Amino acid sequence: MAQRVLIVDDHLAFAESVAIAVDAQTDLECVGATPSVEAALELTEEHPPDVVLMDVYLPGVDGIEGTRRIKARNPNTRILILTGHTELDILTQAATAGASGFLPKESSLQEVIDAIRVPLDDKILVESSTLAALIERLRDTERASAQHARDSARLTRRELEVLGHMREGLDPQAIALRLGISVHTCRGHVKSLLLKLGAHSQLEAVVIAARHGLLPDLSG
Repeated sequence: MAQRVLIVDDHLAFAESVAIAVDAQTDLECVGATPSVEAALELTEEHPPDVVLMDVYLPGVDGIEGTRRIKARNPNTRILILTGHTELDILTQAATAGASGFLPKESSLQEVIDAIRVPLDDKILVESSTLAALIERLRDTERASAQHARDSARLTRRELEVLGHMREGLDPQAIALRLGISVHTCRGHVKSLLLKLGAHSQLEAVVIAARHGLLPDLSG
């Protein structure tokens, strides 16, 4: 069954070119391209998307609030934020709202298609330097007791190790290699982490972990 893709961007030429590229794939289907969050919400009622490509700066409701509203209705929908530039405050807000990753607007159409195909629990679509900056910003803005977070999330030692590598932006294959375990076992740990943290993507899991003090401080 083809993955359903919704594009929310007020730059018509960009949205149309991505829609054409998506529909050219046998495993993808564009269910709509709309310039506003309000219209996107209507479309999600009729055709719940698997993936949403969301611009940040939109008329009316912005992409961050749009991400929050779509995730509230469809928690399993992956939302990729389209960024023309990487303002850390904007990226932090988007990650906290539930975005699964960030995609530069200058990405090629093939890179966009490849990003759409990435499974929820497979990879964090963020450059490692940006991910590190996001984590530090979250540490500064919202700290909690690490012990309390560990108790409430009931994370195992191995899950904490996997989480530590996820914060580097590594995919399950790379994490498995680092830890000397099978990819199948590693994917099991990732799925368990998402469940325990109440996250729907690796990025959201890392964001939640950073907010609750579960990630080691690497600054020293």
